[in-house]
Amino acid sequence: MANQDFLNSTNKLFDQALSFTDISPDLAKRIRVSNSTYTINFGVKLRDEIHTFTGWRSVHSEHFEPAKGGIRYDINASQEEVEALAALMTYKCAIIEVPYGGSKGALKINPKDWTKSEIEKITRRFAQELIKRDLIHPAQNVPAPDVGTSANEMAWIADEYRRIHPTDINALACVTGKPIEKGGLVGRSEATGRGVQYIIREFFRHEDDCKKAGLKNGLKDKKISIQGLGNVGYHAAKFLQEEDECRIICVMERKGAIVNPEGLDIEKIKQYLSENGTFEGCSEGKFESNSSDCLHMKCDILIPAARENVINEANAHAIKAKLIVEAANGPITFEADEILNERHVTIIPDIMANAGGVAVSYFEWIRNLRHIRFGRLEKRKNAFQFDTLISAIETMTGKDMPEKFKEQFIEGVNEIDLVRSGLDDMMCEAYQKVRQSMIENNIPNIRTAAYKVALDRIATSYDSIGL
Repeated sequence: MANQDFLNSTNKLFDQALSFTDISPDLAKRIRVSNSTYTINFGVKLRDEIHTFTGWRSVHSEHFEPAKGGIRYDINASQEEVEALAALMTYKCAIIEVPYGGSKGALKINPKDWTKSEIEKITRRFAQELIKRDLIHPAQNVPAPDVGTSANEMAWIADEYRRIHPTDINALACVTGKPIEKGGLVGRSEATGRGVQYIIREFFRHEDDCKKAGLKNGLKDKKISIQGLGNVGYHAAKFLQEEDECRIICVMERKGAIVNPEGLDIEKIKQYLSENGTFEGCSEGKFESNSSDCLHMKCDILIPAARENVINEANAHAIKAKLIVEAANGPITFEADEILNERHVTIIPDIMANAGGVAVSYFEWIRNLRHIRFGRLEKRKNAFQFDTLISAIETMTGKDMPEKFKEQFIEGVNEIDLVRSGLDDMMCEAYQKVRQSMIENNIPNIRTAAYKVALDRIATSYDSIGL
């Protein structure tokens, strides 16, 4: 039921934005519905028994190819959830202008029920079923990690693709989010959380937007509550705390929350959670057994980074945050979104806020197709030019350049610097263009403006091929 609500919310948000576009009803229907959804049942012999697993891969749009989207392992996964997530991927890619359609996959499984070697065997069998249907392919459909999956699963999938297609020179590009040593890209694991940080920074560069949200005096020392300390929530919290000097006052997890109005040490509580599976007993803050109640805590920024539908009609009236940044997919239902908009709570929607993952996945895909790391050809040439420039400046001024500046110039940029620079640019540009559309079209909120930008770009793409 919850997953059906998720799909319904996504479609209602789509319909809401349509009134601000000139898209015909026929084309709107073509954009809204998924192109195809495959249900795959397969057996794996484990523990002397044959276990049957069910998985899905939904292709929402192929206005650009390949279609892009993660694969999650979750016992609560369903076809409706996969189709909703695939649609969000389509809109997300359109907003940040990467040439992908939207796709998503899931396997109905609890990863904790199986050993690592068993998960590998299951993953390889699932990959085989997807590959032979061209649902994993460098030019047609490119998965990535999602809830319950990681670089390990992506490495197994890539290896399985290579075995089936041994002569495909671009085989590594069949999936992103791989380990660094297996064709992955430095900065990919942090990308979604880093993107959340970058878009929050961009929001705070616009004084009018901050004023409208009731926020002032910049990002420093802002009080932040985060739901979910997985990959996305952890990296967002870490970067906002360490680099922007924000105060993370609450972190919510499934087995309780930890609260400290003076600020939590993210590294310490992450380590404690990893070792104990709960925040209970952690000396860094006060433990709250009912983490859902902490969504109502007074804070400047609330970052839901866990699951869909966590802010709904039942609790939206109690939300006290001034700014909500959707690091998760679909954490706010359509009904809750309407309530929060009526209460003038500013929301940076998922199709903008968590687009960092697909942005850096795009970089990884390009790198795999180029077969050379970013900056490899020009790094030494740039270092030589900067060294020459420094020598010229020192000769002209008769003074030595401070060593810290000299080292920065001569060292040049590394691949991680280029990845972060590209991600920063894409997140900032996305926010700026959505903001501009909101102002020019008198759209009441950021989410509707974001959907309009996405739908207009998809419609233009279809129009260019005569559809």
